[in-house]
Amino acid sequence: MTREVHGVPPVGPSAEQDARGNPDVRTIYRQDQWDVEQDNNIVPLTRAEAEKLFGPDVSRPSRVTPLKVVVAQMVLSLVVTLVWWLFDRQGPVALSALLGGAICWIPSCLFALGLKRVKRPTLMTLIGGAAIKTGITVALFIALAWTYHDVRWIPLLVTYLVALKTYWVAMAVK
Repeated sequence: MTREVHGVPPVGPSAEQDARGNPDVRTIYRQDQWDVEQDNNIVPLTRAEAEKLFGPDVSRPSRVTPLKVVVAQMVLSLVVTLVWWLFDRQGPVALSALLGGAICWIPSCLFALGLKRVKRPTLMTLIGGAAIKTGITVALFIALAWTYHDVRWIPLLVTYLVALKTYWVAMAVK
């Protein structure tokens, strides 16, 4: 998607290709137009501004660690499994719920242990760990579907989602 803009200086390879003989007209591609319109005057907040905006505890480190989130996921998985068992006292329902929670907290536990092992994690460490965690989660879902034929998908997915949303609760508890 292109758009001609008058009076815009040449931007990228499109400037040489699309001048069409008129030096005041350039064809700006979508990403180039974004760059033209973007304001680069980003000023970080001072400590006083951050405290005024977010409160006096803004610079305090969080008490919530990744391993505490994993423990919360385990506890919530067990609570939701108990609720499913009370709701329908059949074994496959409660077992499916428990496995759904485990599919969430097992990769999270491995990720948290990997983070604990690294002294100062970098962005690439976090991205790589998240990719491995996602791969393990997908592999656990596939392995469960392949091996456990009596799975009840609704309890499994509900418990998985409840355990997954533990992150949001953990972020709120600073």
